[in-house]
Amino acid sequence: MNRILIVFSTLFLSLSVFGQAETKTLTVQGLHEPVTVRRDGRSIPYIEAKSDADLYFAQGYVTASDRLWQMDILRRVARGQTAEIFGKATLEEDKRWRTLGFSKIAEESLQYILPESRAALENYARGVNAYIASLDDKTLPIEFRILQYRPTEWKTTDPLVIGKILADGLSNTWRQDLLRAALQNLPKEKFDDLTDQVTPYDVVLYGKDSAEKKKAVAKTPGQLSTADAADDWVATAKDDDLRRTSLERVGFYVEELAASNNWVISGSRTADGKPLLANDPHLPPSAPGVWYLSSLSAPGLRVSGVTVPGIPGIILGHNQSIAWGATNVGPDVQDVYLETFNTEGKYKTPAGWETPVIRKEEIRVRTNPLKTDTEPVTVDVVETRNGPIITEDNGRRYSLKWTARDPKNSEIDAFILFDKAANWDDFKNAGRSFGGSTQNFIYADVKGNIGWYAMGRIPLRKTGDGAMPYDGSTNDGEWTGYIPFEELPHLYNPKDGLIVTANQRTVSNTYKYTAYIRDAAMPWRARRIYDLLKDKAKVTMDDVRDVQYDITNIPLLSLAQEIVKRNAASPETLNVLKNWDGQMKADSEAPLLVNEIRGCLANRMADDNRPVPAAVIRERILYWAVPEQSPRWLPKGFANYTEFLRSCDTSSRQSLADPKRFGPDESKWKWGSVTAANFPHPLAAVPFIGLQFATPKTPLDGSGQTPDVGSNVSMRHISSPANWDITRFVIPLGESGDPKSPYYKDEFEPWRTGTPQIFPFSADAVEKATRSVLVLKPL
Repeated sequence: MNRILIVFSTLFLSLSVFGQAETKTLTVQGLHEPVTVRRDGRSIPYIEAKSDADLYFAQGYVTASDRLWQMDILRRVARGQTAEIFGKATLEEDKRWRTLGFSKIAEESLQYILPESRAALENYARGVNAYIASLDDKTLPIEFRILQYRPTEWKTTDPLVIGKILADGLSNTWRQDLLRAALQNLPKEKFDDLTDQVTPYDVVLYGKDSAEKKKAVAKTPGQLSTADAADDWVATAKDDDLRRTSLERVGFYVEELAASNNWVISGSRTADGKPLLANDPHLPPSAPGVWYLSSLSAPGLRVSGVTVPGIPGIILGHNQSIAWGATNVGPDVQDVYLETFNTEGKYKTPAGWETPVIRKEEIRVRTNPLKTDTEPVTVDVVETRNGPIITEDNGRRYSLKWTARDPKNSEIDAFILFDKAANWDDFKNAGRSFGGSTQNFIYADVKGNIGWYAMGRIPLRKTGDGAMPYDGSTNDGEWTGYIPFEELPHLYNPKDGLIVTANQRTVSNTYKYTAYIRDAAMPWRARRIYDLLKDKAKVTMDDVRDVQYDITNIPLLSLAQEIVKRNAASPETLNVLKNWDGQMKADSEAPLLVNEIRGCLANRMADDNRPVPAAVIRERILYWAVPEQSPRWLPKGFANYTEFLRSCDTSSRQSLADPKRFGPDESKWKWGSVTAANFPHPLAAVPFIGLQFATPKTPLDGSGQTPDVGSNVSMRHISSPANWDITRFVIPLGESGDPKSPYYKDEFEPWRTGTPQIFPFSADAVEKATRSVLVLKPL
């Protein structure tokens, strides 16, 4: 490949009718015709080209100019190449990703995607590489200079590999299979309590619940006892820790698959008679953030919104005709198989003993953080017909089957098609190709229609629904297909004019595909959002904004009221809780205190019911067991729940008063002490040099059970087809990944406070907002 030449022309200023905008021209090899890139006051790029090829080229070039190192670390994580720059500290993480084999799967995926998607990937890669070629040792982003390496050529498959990070963050359920198998030694009533998805707070969109519907308890494979399952579940903690660490580094670790709010409101409920659509994805905070704001324009295409740096097109946003948003569904798309191996290293199948595939992976590991020398470490990945061996314990080896490991499944086709969709039919047809982690996509269009479609590929099994590990020596766990697209839950112009999703169970317990609903999140956020909107008329954008920032915590308020009603705490605690309204305010003591008590209750219940995780009890049991005084969940040693609550109040106050935590001065017991904004950069912890990546540590309102989840709100979007020019979009930090840039963290305060940040769309509005112009000209 010839070196790409970048020729800088003379810098000049031009005066527009709306004000003075700095304009510069760059001559870039690889373009066919000039491309104009306007930047507004937040440095959002508005890219206008005369062809799709030049548009995606320019998008790659411009995105890399803001976020190149982030793009590089994303692909390195998914390809298992971080030890090459970080050394042995991340070697085990790389081994995990190499086991999943996403690099090879991405290469295979190229043959299955649409020609226009492949063209977008290729042109985007050319643009990224054009920018890389323009850099020298002095102009490389600071992270490359600190770590002493240059980025390698951007590959056409890199966006597909990055997509697998989203899949790992949003669809990882296989450990729950082993947990359910381990919990079968519990009394049936307790097992049913833990696995029952029905609550009084549910916001069900599709079907109606049946009181008679009972959850069948699946059986574990014959050779796997509940004790073995419990041991094996504990053994998987290492994999989970590695997954958490690597995903948190790039802002994609999503605990319990719960991530995001969205809703769409019919024009019959709004002030201007047109729909309103809102979306705020919840992903772990990071610097820079996981989203990048962009506007793309070419003949037949005009679209604005956010994308993940490294992925072409717009993932969430709107075009001239429709708007869309997404939240995670979290169905079971992973199965584990207990494989039987003999002394010769072969594994048992229904057809006899077979030799597994041994895939050799070579990982380059930096030997010294101050040098660039590396040494190879070879990893042998064992794969059966079901998938790679993902975990083993005491000779028991489990393989993993996962939709993300099928090269026919990717997100790119859907994203490229969403960007050009003109109506509901186009939107649905685009969604047929969506093979990523299943999402609740909401929709609104210029004709006033609203809708919701759960899109993704959810496997059907020969037997069962994937709730438990399968015996790999049989065909019981064979995948026979996917839930038909037409049978996935969806709504179009519902009578009540309101659709809310927040990772809750959206389908009734009579929905025939049980794998769809089994791992849904609790409905706290969905219920609160729905209750705030269900009776409200003449809804405005400000009303929607206020709902996004709501901080009422339903389960904690309920617990606090129960404590006060029972007089089940010290006078000091009762005085704090008696007038608390459930608001998770940063400057309040009550949220901190009642949350501590809730944690104590869950931990003691878990100690009595091992191996049930305290987190499961906290979410699934406490909200009803305490007010109902459930005898089967009251821990041993307590005569009643009042005594239990008082005990936890005492221990919680002692814990909070510990000098290593908050100390005895209750004036310092503030919720904001544990919810301060924290957007870590991967290099922030490095002594001295990490200080330059610092971000605000301001205490934040909100919690995991409120619509506003604090630092985890990765962006906020509100739009109406009535006027795309008043669309609101904000990200927590800023567009630039350069800590010296004025756009590194300039959006923090508007994001924190809810000050509207307008993302203009029409040509006139964009021109008025323009602060600088870059014209990319072909060589």
